Amino acid sequence: MIRSMTAFAGSERITPWGTLGCELRSVNHRFLEVGVRVPDELRALEPQLRERVAARISRGKLDLALRLRAPESAQALVVNDALVEQLGALAQRLDAKFPQLRVEFTDLLQLPGVLQGQVVDPVALQAQAVELLDEVVSEFVAAREREGGKLATAISERVDAIERIAAEVRTLIPAIREGQRAKLAARLADLPHPVDPGRAEQELVLWLQKLDVDEELDRLSSHIGEIRRVLRQVEPVGRRLDFLLQEFNREANTLGSKSVDSRTSNAAVDLKVLIDQIREQVQNLE
Repeated sequence: MIRSMTAFAGSERITPWGTLGCELRSVNHRFLEVGVRVPDELRALEPQLRERVAARISRGKLDLALRLRAPESAQALVVNDALVEQLGALAQRLDAKFPQLRVEFTDLLQLPGVLQGQVVDPVALQAQAVELLDEVVSEFVAAREREGGKLATAISERVDAIERIAAEVRTLIPAIREGQRAKLAARLADLPHPVDPGRAEQELVLWLQKLDVDEELDRLSSHIGEIRRVLRQVEPVGRRLDFLLQEFNREANTLGSKSVDSRTSNAAVDLKVLIDQIREQVQNLE
């Protein structure tokens, strides 16, 4: 199933060290670009997080964020009694040399190591983070697929409209050719001197060949079949569809340039409008 490049997913889980949260969001991008924001406790895990995301997602600018929120019931800070005793003994030894020196309690607390947070098991926390990431990525991919299904429906509707226009143009071609033949015959009849019938017929055939759009309509039908086939694929299809739309646009331009009738000119314009609408949808596909 095709996927959109825009999506969001997030989840949380309770761990012994607090609430671990994970969010993953993305927007359109030509390639895969993953930005990662993690707490210091998970900094070493960043390369692995990127790899696990890249294994399941091929395109888009992704923002992955993990956070760890300490539990409200837990003691946020613990005094390192051993270090405080060492600092007290040091202060007594230096008191004779620096009798005017006074250390405030708040200054003491700011010394490195005096206050300690809850001890975190890094290996266990990293395992929890990986499991949570896998859950979020699965939800993220599902969200992309749901949005991709909507985009596929919108694209298919416009492809159907293109097919109808191409079929209408085919039905118009015989009448247009006959009209051009009659128009040329009328012009020849107005000439003061007669024209060799064989030469006139030859010129008419050459002129009608220049105006012939059968090949363009055949290629357009082929592209319609291909885009429908691509929409049924499970792998990323955005780049393939973007290339196909260039081919669609080429046939529509040629149809417009060869047109000698307002109906086919209008049809070429309608085709280009539909192609542009499809292109807007395709830009969102992975």
